[in-house]
Amino acid sequence: MLSPSGKELKEKITNKTAKVSVIGLGYVGLPLAIEIGKSGFSVLGIDVDKEKVDKVNNGRSYIPDVDEDELSRLVSKNKLVATSDYKILKEVDIVSICVPTPLRKTREPDISYIVAAASEVAKYLHRGQLIILESTTFPGTTKDIILPELEKNSLKVGRDFFLSFSPERVDPGNKKYTIRNTPKVLGGITPECTEIAKIFYEQFIEKVVTVGSTQEAEMTKLLENIFRSVNIALANELALMCDRLGIDIWNVIEAATTKPFGFMPFYPGPGLGGHCIPIDPVYLSWKAKTYGFYSKFIEFAEEVNKNMPHYVVRKITDALNIHKKCINGSKILILGIAYKENVGDIRESPALDIIEILRRQGAEVIYNDPYAPQIKIGDKKVRSLPLNENLLSQADCVVITAAHSSYDYRWIVENARIVVDTRNATKNLSNKEKIIKI
Repeated sequence: MLSPSGKELKEKITNKTAKVSVIGLGYVGLPLAIEIGKSGFSVLGIDVDKEKVDKVNNGRSYIPDVDEDELSRLVSKNKLVATSDYKILKEVDIVSICVPTPLRKTREPDISYIVAAASEVAKYLHRGQLIILESTTFPGTTKDIILPELEKNSLKVGRDFFLSFSPERVDPGNKKYTIRNTPKVLGGITPECTEIAKIFYEQFIEKVVTVGSTQEAEMTKLLENIFRSVNIALANELALMCDRLGIDIWNVIEAATTKPFGFMPFYPGPGLGGHCIPIDPVYLSWKAKTYGFYSKFIEFAEEVNKNMPHYVVRKITDALNIHKKCINGSKILILGIAYKENVGDIRESPALDIIEILRRQGAEVIYNDPYAPQIKIGDKKVRSLPLNENLLSQADCVVITAAHSSYDYRWIVENARIVVDTRNATKNLSNKEKIIKI
């Protein structure tokens, strides 16, 4: 049985008159705002970055997964408006918080963006409002940090307003699984919070899966990413072992994949990138320590994965030794600065760590990435160089760190002096004498 505030909000949601605000218009927030707007709701996006606000209001996409034509259509119909002014929350019925959750230099969670957003929401909280946190965080954040902030006034959760957690599941560059067809996990502070949030998500997502609490929903997201982190770490460690044993790890994985049950392939690489896998497991291990529990699997996986850029540099050293060269003074061409193929997302990209290590050792490092035309290394902006025969032939070593499908790997190997392949992108090529794999 819904409360009067719940009944009123349910009616607004089902007839699409509810106004929705998405706080944080990044890789998660902007695609979410687009999907909500496409389903018929009016969306008010909030971001402290005024450049993003201006681009949204001009119908210009800065997220590769956001179609600019779709964005422009929503803006032209006034279905999506962006601002940096939190005062608009006075007129909003549903608030989705999609702000970053990075790590501090001490490897501790930084939830300052969540706290800041919750503080602003609390200023304008009113009856009949649904607040949903989508930012990945440690179990207890919604209940122990956001809820007390929202209940500083006389409003009561589950009766006057509703609070839930539903972790984002955005996979940059994935054309098959989008926000609409990726099942949505959801947990509320109270059963009515869960019910109201479920009704909202069902308006634009095909399947909504509810769990018993916000803590369970928070933990679900962490489990998903820890599962990947640990298994990738295993693949990375086996790659190092197979290197010592003179065995091709890629052939081993390919053969193991033929088993139709009991095996799921994970692949080695230059290290972990993106916002989720390198960061989210640390949130849980940190939280566990506050309860006197030490997660050996999580922390060992982080150690293995963080050491992979150093291993790649060792393979580059091996490659240069073939031509009687050292890293100091060599020109190294990095192909693919993004953390994964066919995207421009460079957050936590291992390629950046590789570049930093190489530069410290005296190498001249240049790069090409069709998805990332410009990056910042230290305090300098560096541009992607046009990929041509001259660029390839002048490099002492070419390193493939993101296997973009637009690259012609046969042509690259033919024109390069030597190639270090961290992604098995050259697996079908015959001129193996030029190729060193991890």
